Amino acid sequence: MTASVDQASRTKGAAPERRGGSDPRRGSFWFLLGPPAIVLGLFLIVPVLLMIAVSFRADLSGELLAPFTPTLKQFQQAFAGAGYWRVLGISALTAFGVAAIATVTAYPIAYFLAFRAGKRAALYLILLLVPFWTSYLLRVMAWKLMLGEQGVVNSVLIGTGLIDDPLDALLYNRSAVVVTLIYVWIPFAALPILAGLGRIDVRLHDAAADLYGSPLQQFLRVTLPLSLPGVVAAFFMVFIPTVGEYVTPLLVGGTGGTSFALVEAHRAADRGKAAFARLGATLGGWGIPTAACVGAAVEVLGRRKGPRVQVIASGGVRSGLDAARALALGADLAGFALPMVRAHQRGGAEAARTELRGAIEALRAACLLVGA
Repeated sequence: MTASVDQASRTKGAAPERRGGSDPRRGSFWFLLGPPAIVLGLFLIVPVLLMIAVSFRADLSGELLAPFTPTLKQFQQAFAGAGYWRVLGISALTAFGVAAIATVTAYPIAYFLAFRAGKRAALYLILLLVPFWTSYLLRVMAWKLMLGEQGVVNSVLIGTGLIDDPLDALLYNRSAVVVTLIYVWIPFAALPILAGLGRIDVRLHDAAADLYGSPLQQFLRVTLPLSLPGVVAAFFMVFIPTVGEYVTPLLVGGTGGTSFALVEAHRAADRGKAAFARLGATLGGWGIPTAACVGAAVEVLGRRKGPRVQVIASGGVRSGLDAARALALGADLAGFALPMVRAHQRGGAEAARTELRGAIEALRAACLLVGA
């Protein structure tokens, strides 16, 4: 009898065997993964590896794929130029400022679309994306016209009597580059933040309000931490392309707003193929290691969040719904008990203390569930 029971339990617990001995979803997985992986490898990984390989050539004379003797000549020349790295540092600091300001400015827009726009959120999102309907070059040229001596800004200042002569300091400097880039990247920065905010369970806000959290506390302790993955994604989405920005510094920067990309373009025009070998050395020397360090840092920060709220790269929440349910349950119990405390205060202190203990236990249970 015991043997039959054990056999039945093992039979019940065993996973059913699939016919054919293979998972039918595996074919669909490789079918969906194959084409994107091929495109990514051909148009991203292979060109980067080719550029790194080219950086070990002494020059680019002859065929591109011709055999060559590896050398560090290009790396030595790249690291030896102080002015070269100075321009690169200025471009990185400019990109950092643009990314920070654009991300901070885009956050209220994304917050409004996620929690305050209501049924008109789709309409407002379309309005946010309207600038994308115009060419990037035309938008930069529009800022060049606005900041020029005969532009809108100078016309308004002269018309209001604030200045007598047009200001020539509005254009062809680094400030003009920063202002133009912030305008261009704000819609881009708002999209990943909106994706992160859209995955936050609104019951967390209700639970925080039931626990007497002020609007500022709700934002700092609930909304902002859960939206940080989207914020980080928005920052790097702006920072990485801005470091190598070419068009905007060329049109509105002038000599005072030069960038790393402009320097490389001039070198390519003057020295031809040798400049591409130097660019490959720069990419291999700092670009790829920097990207790897940034990715590792984001991964470490994500893991340090611990099991309370497990976030993913797109800004979503994997276990946030469970935390929301637990916290909302505790808040509902407390919200039911505390009014009874107030109602029973007239009936005696002992009844009030009893109801208060129940509220405290409910809150403690909710906190334990969230912590687990």
